[in-house]
Amino acid sequence: MTIAIRRATPDDAPVILSLIRDLATYEREPDAVVATEADLLRDGFGPSPAFEVLLAERHGETIGFAFYFFTYSTWRGKRCLYLEDLFVQPEHRGSGAGVALMRALARTAVDRGCARFVWQVLDWNEPSIAFYEKLGAKIQREWLTVRMEGEALARLASA
Repeated sequence: MTIAIRRATPDDAPVILSLIRDLATYEREPDAVVATEADLLRDGFGPSPAFEVLLAERHGETIGFAFYFFTYSTWRGKRCLYLEDLFVQPEHRGSGAGVALMRALARTAVDRGCARFVWQVLDWNEPSIAFYEKLGAKIQREWLTVRMEGEALARLASA
């Protein structure tokens, strides 16, 4: 069964948001998503997009997505592709959609001259870790994610 990968358009905002919510549920935080379709349209499809999205389709049905943007490596002196979210609906795993999305992302990184293709994975998500390692990715367990948000962010900004 063929998997088609295509770039998202503004008309895809509802399905992107639905997939984001499905991912949050999978990652055990079903109530964490506050993003709206309006947010996605404003930030992803305006004059200066903050992100891009690839959709995986099977028989015309969207079954997964890759949500990414570009960062910059000061050490390499080049941009990097950062994968924020990769998700394939559980009933479609094993269809090749995840591999197809990762290949499309790798091609994008190479075509745009990126030094790296980077993403994170939850430490409990052993199926995803195994999937990424099978693709040749190296899990960098020595690096820890640091996040500041909400009151802590506001407090630091106003200090």
